[in-house]
Amino acid sequence: MRIEEIVGEYSIIGSNQDEGGNTYKGSLSLTIDANRRIAAEWIINKDQRQLGSGFFKDNILVVNFYYHGDNDNIYKGVAVYRCISKDILDGFWSEKHGDPLYLGEERCFRIKKDKDLIN
Repeated sequence: MRIEEIVGEYSIIGSNQDEGGNTYKGSLSLTIDANRRIAAEWIINKDQRQLGSGFFKDNILVVNFYYHGDNDNIYKGVAVYRCISKDILDGFWSEKHGDPLYLGEERCFRIKKDKDLIN
């Protein structure tokens, strides 16, 4: 698979890095920056914006991410996705200050545009 094939919009479902594995939904947008790195933007539960940048090799996508949390603290972590196909990404993630006994999990499904459905 080539890096261009994973560019697009995805619907996501995931679970947090904690004992309860609380679930969330959202979206993920992947683009390619000027250095041919992946630029990522997540919107979690319609209100939390996370940004990241990363790289793609051998159908594996690795993204370092950050977001502003409570009291405007900045939280950082890394997400790793196995690209099952150009339409499905299966991943796990960890934050620096998350519970080290657990990993968050995330599955991403490409959002098909109307023109994709016609062709």
